[in-house]
Amino acid sequence: MAGGKGGSGKTTTTLGLARALSRRGAPVVAADADWDLPNLARLASAADGDGGSVPDAPTVLDAVRADGAIRPDRRAPTVLAAPNDPGDADAGRALGALAEAVPDDSPTLLDCPAGASPDAAAPLRAADRCLLVTPLRRAALRDAAKTAALARRLGCPPVGTVAVRAESVPAGVGELLGCPVLGRIPAVAPEPLSDPSVRAAYDDLARRLVDEHGADRWRVA
Repeated sequence: MAGGKGGSGKTTTTLGLARALSRRGAPVVAADADWDLPNLARLASAADGDGGSVPDAPTVLDAVRADGAIRPDRRAPTVLAAPNDPGDADAGRALGALAEAVPDDSPTLLDCPAGASPDAAAPLRAADRCLLVTPLRRAALRDAAKTAALARRLGCPPVGTVAVRAESVPAGVGELLGCPVLGRIPAVAPEPLSDPSVRAAYDDLARRLVDEHGADRWRVA
């Protein structure tokens, strides 16, 4: 999940899509690749209704150091937190090891840092495709286009765009970003992942993503 700005909805989309794929029976791994501003585990904890405390989730480093293999559960996504001491680890090496440790038929979603900075490059190098996540404001779309250009240079082409907090998607967004709009997530506050309309939107996104890019690769119902 890549986007141009912090707060663009990447973390919520990572978890929302992971849960939608899990509802289809896929053994999903969702990993926090934004080590400077990690919040995937916190969001997963809050969405599970435990008050928002950070769970004792395994980190990306825990997962790749365990026994060389990760065995995702088909009943719920495996959420991997950022390392406790990110400065002591090489993100590119760790995320590359994660890619090797997860079974090929299990979708792995990386919640990337915002923008086109060097920090954003490590997960894009480790991934084989990216999904752009952006609001439809002019500045956000401009930044998303820069992120898309970086992803292509790193061999991680965008397969599509998710328009978040959007009531409609104007013509031309796909052309601007060089990939089709695969999903539109409605604006719902304060807990979007518990809203039926948001859940349905992520289910539709998962269906389109599987149909167009994962049907011959991932274990899905």
